[in-house]
Amino acid sequence: MGKKIMIYTLSTCSHCKECKNFLNSHKVEYDFVDVDQLQGEQRAEVLDEVRDYNPNLSFPTILVDGEVIIGFREKELKELLGL
Repeated sequence: MGKKIMIYTLSTCSHCKECKNFLNSHKVEYDFVDVDQLQGEQRAEVLDEVRDYNPNLSFPTILVDGEVIIGFREKELKELLGL
């Protein structure tokens, strides 16, 4: 069974796009939320969620089976995913 991966991103963030491209190129399944595309209460809830993992609210914030990676750190991501 694959790892559960969730990425909190911004639609305009180059590091976020790099991260998604990296995962896509390795055919890794993941869920993501472009936080800047959300509005109102939904946006506030997701920002609170991100803040729990990453108090600085920087993007991307990546969760791999509950482990947190702040920013697109390819080497760290490869290790966690066994690539």
